[in-house]
Amino acid sequence: MKNKQWILKNFPVGDISEGDLVLEENEVSELLDDQVLIRNIYLSLDPANRGWMSGQKSYVDAMKTGDIMRGGTIGIIEESKNDKFKKGEIVNCMGGWQEYFISDGKGVRQIPQGTGFPLDIYMSVLGMTGLTAYFGLLDVTDPQQGETLVVSAAAGAVGSIVCQIGKIKGCKVVGIAGSDSKCEWLTRELGIDAAINYKTDNLRQRLKEECPDGIDIYFENVGGSITEAVLTRMNINGRISLCGLISVYNSESLASGPAWGNLLVKRIKLKGFIVFDYFKRYMEAYLDLTNWMKEGKIQYKNHIIPDIENAGLAIKKLFSGENEGKLIIQVSCLLYTSPSPRDKRQSRMPSSA
Repeated sequence: MKNKQWILKNFPVGDISEGDLVLEENEVSELLDDQVLIRNIYLSLDPANRGWMSGQKSYVDAMKTGDIMRGGTIGIIEESKNDKFKKGEIVNCMGGWQEYFISDGKGVRQIPQGTGFPLDIYMSVLGMTGLTAYFGLLDVTDPQQGETLVVSAAAGAVGSIVCQIGKIKGCKVVGIAGSDSKCEWLTRELGIDAAINYKTDNLRQRLKEECPDGIDIYFENVGGSITEAVLTRMNINGRISLCGLISVYNSESLASGPAWGNLLVKRIKLKGFIVFDYFKRYMEAYLDLTNWMKEGKIQYKNHIIPDIENAGLAIKKLFSGENEGKLIIQVSCLLYTSPSPRDKRQSRMPSSA
């Protein structure tokens, strides 16, 4: 059995270039005792991929050249020699950028069946994306009724869920996005209070207009000049949840920081977080997010691109802003039919089931 795999050949300098990741085809090894063979169905593409490619140790071990590119997946167990898993079970794991993955079961979690939700939702709202939004907002910043929440990259996978949880908790929510269409989706479809196009609007002036009483909470996904503008409007005892800094991930040199003096003067709480820290509390988030989905309080977009061969180009959409919602590669189908040969964006509404 052949296995297509993306291999990290070079640590990128600046943007990911052709040759940094190379698609190879290798044979699938025979299973050993206590191992399972997983056929990947969906592969998650995330800004974190770029950090993992740096060769630097962070909250996970550093990748080395020659490694299979790291990535979260949903797959089906094709063969099992592990008593904890059965053939045909759907699972979530770090299966990497490849068609097949052999695991000893560590870090592999069964996905509940018969919920009425489409499978790809477990890669967005009910997966790592939803966990990140849930704990990053609620645990880090403790939003209160009537407070003003600003979210950067608000139309992205995590940001859009943060916006909706903020509204559920009674906040005034202002999103920052990179196009008029994204801003319109945020206000008309997701129902947030205001959205600002940072590419065409005067960001500082719009923040002043939309947040006349200042900003209590900032959910940070971007960094750079957007953060500088937000900090000027932060209230005393404001809180910042540092989720990501996508604007600087491809920088070839250290980017200049914002005016951190504002953090001191206004006694602002800033906390970085990694979603892996919350795995023991997964069920807490899963129950709330599931209920909000069933109640129609959370909508989402999944941008699904077919075929593992497209992963190397698709990852660049995250940094150009071309993706609409959660970016996913469809590696295979639940059944053995081929995925549709086109780049498709799926905007899913909550299931009535």
